[in-house]
Amino acid sequence: MKPFVVNSHRRLVFPSNFFPEPDFSSIDTVDDLAAIVRRDFEAKAPTGSEIAARADSGGYANRYELLRDLGLHLFWMNRYVITMYEKRPTRWRDVPRRRDDIFIPALTPWEDGERKVTAVESCYRQLPAAWSAEVEDDLYRMLFDLFRHKRHHATDLPAIKPTVAEAGATGSQLVYRLGSYEPDHPRFSLDDILDCHESVPELEALRRWAMTLHNQYPWDRSDTGLVPVDALRDDDVVVVYHPRTPDVMDFIRRVKNGAPRRPRTPPARPPRQPTAPLAPVEVRSQFRVQPRIEALAVRRGEIACTNDDIVRNSASSWSPMSAAQIAARTGIESRCYTEGGLENLALDAATSALERAGRSPEEMGAVLFCTCTSSRLLPSAATWLSGQLGMFQTHTSVDLVAACAGFPYGLADAVRILQEVRRPILLVCAEKFSDKVGSVRTSRMIFGDAAAALVVAPAAAGVRGDVDVLQTWASGPASQVNSIIWPNAEFGCDITVYGPEVKALVGRYLEQMIDELRTLPHPDGRPGTLIDAIDLIVPHQANKRMVVDLAEQAGIGRDRMYFNIARVGNTSAASIPLAIHDAVRDGVISTPTRVFTPGFGAGAVAGYAVLRVDPAVVAEERAAAPETDGALSPARPHVSAATEVCAAVAG
Repeated sequence: MKPFVVNSHRRLVFPSNFFPEPDFSSIDTVDDLAAIVRRDFEAKAPTGSEIAARADSGGYANRYELLRDLGLHLFWMNRYVITMYEKRPTRWRDVPRRRDDIFIPALTPWEDGERKVTAVESCYRQLPAAWSAEVEDDLYRMLFDLFRHKRHHATDLPAIKPTVAEAGATGSQLVYRLGSYEPDHPRFSLDDILDCHESVPELEALRRWAMTLHNQYPWDRSDTGLVPVDALRDDDVVVVYHPRTPDVMDFIRRVKNGAPRRPRTPPARPPRQPTAPLAPVEVRSQFRVQPRIEALAVRRGEIACTNDDIVRNSASSWSPMSAAQIAARTGIESRCYTEGGLENLALDAATSALERAGRSPEEMGAVLFCTCTSSRLLPSAATWLSGQLGMFQTHTSVDLVAACAGFPYGLADAVRILQEVRRPILLVCAEKFSDKVGSVRTSRMIFGDAAAALVVAPAAAGVRGDVDVLQTWASGPASQVNSIIWPNAEFGCDITVYGPEVKALVGRYLEQMIDELRTLPHPDGRPGTLIDAIDLIVPHQANKRMVVDLAEQAGIGRDRMYFNIARVGNTSAASIPLAIHDAVRDGVISTPTRVFTPGFGAGAVAGYAVLRVDPAVVAEERAAAPETDGALSPARPHVSAATEVCAAVAG
């Protein structure tokens, strides 16, 4: 888990963006680590020569562009230290000589450094400020001080440093020697970094970069040099490296001992089409017990995470992107996060749904919990929820992992179970992504936290049910099945979205869905097909731009679709029922309405329901208060006064 923090300025901060922590327990080789570091530190970072050449050629339009390149370069210089080691100045006589868990850097002098420093200094003076001359000058002083006092090249740095004994065996290895060292040299505390504040989001992110980088050199940087190990005297102060975590040390030992790579999954077989199309379920003709939706209640996270919040938390691995560009690319202006746990959000929605339906715990026949972000294994979230709600016994309480198709999957199972138990069923769709995204920008831009709960009960004898058609699918090419992954060891165990593959599976399924709707008969026996009977389309709120483009290619006009993604982001399993709720709140659904609800997502799962939505069953949302569940809350939550109620933002 990588929780967010609400700082003293009532702003969201994502600490993992500034303090990256790769999961070394899942990394087998130096090559595996190099691939992660190359992506997170090297891909965007210019070399010192490239910065100087761009400065000389007039390639920078303003001071911010130059400052950003300096920051990227300095993160790249420290790519292995930040991820693996802590730097500790130590008197040479006190450095252990035989331990295998203390290391000393092997450095190469920085060539032509003076010319590069001069080029940067001259260029900066001639550039205009991008936003604030005062702030940018201060950031320049911090970053340029680090740049001009570089002592070594950054191109060829080994991930695994020599031990003191290994360095001493040659004697010629160059190491840091500090001319003077003050243990109380100024450093920025964690609170300093989290609580820093600038009115311009881009400058706030750069401020955190500068503070983090400053802490990598807590000494007088002008009074340092590189000397051979065999030239060190007992009273010299050197910089030794200590592994940041036990997992780092275990990784180093595995590599040095030549531990074999753990078995990899064999290649997937080529996908083969089913022997016959998987027919949709026509509920009215196939089931005796007709489902009636008695209640729909939702709870969204209580904290608004705006696009400005995303920008002010930019990680060094991100390309520049403004808040407006995020909105244009995704259709999202803010998403909702919760300080509480997933289960707390779900419990709140479930309680409200039962109240709206007028149902008591002893009446319920089953609880279905649709989520892909639960960290609870035993007991399952559904059984935990059953216990919290006071249900002594159900026919089944079970979790369903169908990601963004959670709603059609859950509704389909609810209708089937209804035939057996003939009692109301509680269907809960809930997700908490905010602490599982980490520094992956694609995911951070998209995902939010929310819960929705429905009570699905048997309709009275002779009364039409509310669900016309159900369909679910899964699988496809392995690249689409693995298009959204969590946890993903290659991305620090964060949720990872591979956009082209997601777009491919959504396009494939939308076309298949529309073909079915054009084939199925009108549910009321009127002329035309099922697609003609649909009043409104409420799609899974994945990415507005992508969904609209693909829907239009499939022949669905934008005017038939409802979106609330701009205010809540992508809440996966919860997104469709949350959007239905908001469509009622916004007056888009003001009378009983036939709705088509396509969903698709991780695992190449997909599905849809065509159902009747009566606005009378939709419960009014109460603003959720942040929870304080110690097991599930962020590590450093501030008081609830620091939160913004997302429901108010949505309104």
